[in-house]
Amino acid sequence: MEIYRRLEPGDRETLLAFAEFLGQRVTDPAPRAGGGKSAPVAIPDPLAIERPAQESVVAGLKRLSKTYPMLDKSEMLGATSDLVATHIMQGTAAGEVIDILEEIFREHYQQQKEGRDS
Repeated sequence: MEIYRRLEPGDRETLLAFAEFLGQRVTDPAPRAGGGKSAPVAIPDPLAIERPAQESVVAGLKRLSKTYPMLDKSEMLGATSDLVATHIMQGTAAGEVIDILEEIFREHYQQQKEGRDS
């Protein structure tokens, strides 16, 4: 609680959303009717964090990570690191890279919501 009180309001919302997500992952150890299968876990909605007019690629990645706290970022590491490298090495515009990053995060979120592997 001490740490929570020190956080900014936006960070508090992120922390609570993540805690709710983790709480939803907990399965009841008691056997269930129908063969012991647990009920599907509800995937929380992304947080509404507005994209600023001017944003660096790194700031965009941080914003998207906060927007989608339910996603395993390691599953997107290859694609995101390639885009950051393209931005740095080839000078691809930050806005263009962030647009692609947003699409990657949206796609992974949809896949998770639909219960598919990435």
